[in-house]
Amino acid sequence: MLTVVNEDGTTPHGSLIDDIVREGARRMLAAALQAEVDPYIAELADHRDESGRRLVVRNGFHQPRKVTTAAGAIEVKAPRVNDKRVDEATGERKRFSSAILPPWACKSPKINEVLPLLYLHGLPSGDFVPALEQFLGSSAGLSPATITRLTVQWQADHKAFMNRDLSATDYRYVWADGVHLRIRLEEAKAAVLVMVGVRADGTKELIATTGGYRESSEAWAALMRDCARRSMRAPVLAVGDGALGFWNALNEVFSETCHQRCWVHKTANVLDALPKSAQLAAKRAIQEIYNAEGKEHAPKAVAAFAKQYGAKYSKVVKRITDDEEELLVFFDFPAEHWIHLRTTNPIESTFATVRPCTKVTKGVGNRAAALAMVFKLIESAQERWRAVNAPHLVALVRAGAHLERGHLVERPEAVAA
Repeated sequence: MLTVVNEDGTTPHGSLIDDIVREGARRMLAAALQAEVDPYIAELADHRDESGRRLVVRNGFHQPRKVTTAAGAIEVKAPRVNDKRVDEATGERKRFSSAILPPWACKSPKINEVLPLLYLHGLPSGDFVPALEQFLGSSAGLSPATITRLTVQWQADHKAFMNRDLSATDYRYVWADGVHLRIRLEEAKAAVLVMVGVRADGTKELIATTGGYRESSEAWAALMRDCARRSMRAPVLAVGDGALGFWNALNEVFSETCHQRCWVHKTANVLDALPKSAQLAAKRAIQEIYNAEGKEHAPKAVAAFAKQYGAKYSKVVKRITDDEEELLVFFDFPAEHWIHLRTTNPIESTFATVRPCTKVTKGVGNRAAALAMVFKLIESAQERWRAVNAPHLVALVRAGAHLERGHLVERPEAVAA
């Protein structure tokens, strides 16, 4: 590939390194498409017509088209397959469809992740195209009309998600948090209420996301009542921070659910009230509590913390001792799950890329659009969420499995039998 390079290292399409990346991506995509087609044709090589001619053969290439990717705009020539087989059920010709590059695809899913971020960071939707054109080197597949259709479709997707039936899914564990992004919502004190659950197979799944004011009891209760109306079963354990609104609502709607306070929020709350000179040692002392070998050892670590800091910082110590019972509930569950149950990290980590935007943008934007964008960000992140450790133990949580120090043991009566 010959490319004219200017004295400043740029090329007609940007920089030389960008051109190399795009060319490499183009070649890799072409190889992947070819590797997808070849096995398909080989597998059907014995399908022949009455004259002995093969029914599935290569037929050149489709017309070139540009696809917008994270590496920029890439021109693609997808292999064409001539499939003459007929579906006996419908009478229609069978067709080869690429899983890598569907016929309608004009941009990669990664671009769809960028669009919500741009909106939430305050960029007007009308500026998406010129902004991405400067970055990607092309606006292929990103016309203003396309952006408008996407935002409308995402709002419809979010509405459908929040109206879906929940009776078929039993969430054993639930994380809940109010995320204060302070962006693109009508009021600066508005929050995005998020609930993430663990299914019986150990996989994590977004349950609901909606807007709420100050994480109030009314906002959380409205969300939970809506989930209950859609036949959501009460989770066995809920994990959240110290916001009273959530716990009050949980007691009202799902009163049988156990409470687990988030250790990350609690640690930050305690350390903020201590002088910097004492914070490092205090953090280690707190870690001794939630990293204890078992529930019988944790109270000893709490007592040690109280003894070490009680004389000078009695009010700070009370932040641990007053909530001791709810801070140690996670010890009652399988030890493999402890690392997941003592924090709301599944929600916090998802919003790590959005939180740095702390200024309220000019123009509050559209509330429904902002919530739809948040929903799309979580939906995209959800694909990368890992299942909890020892997922086979999740199904036993609601069954009342007998645990000692977090490990499954046979019940005494079962052993006697």
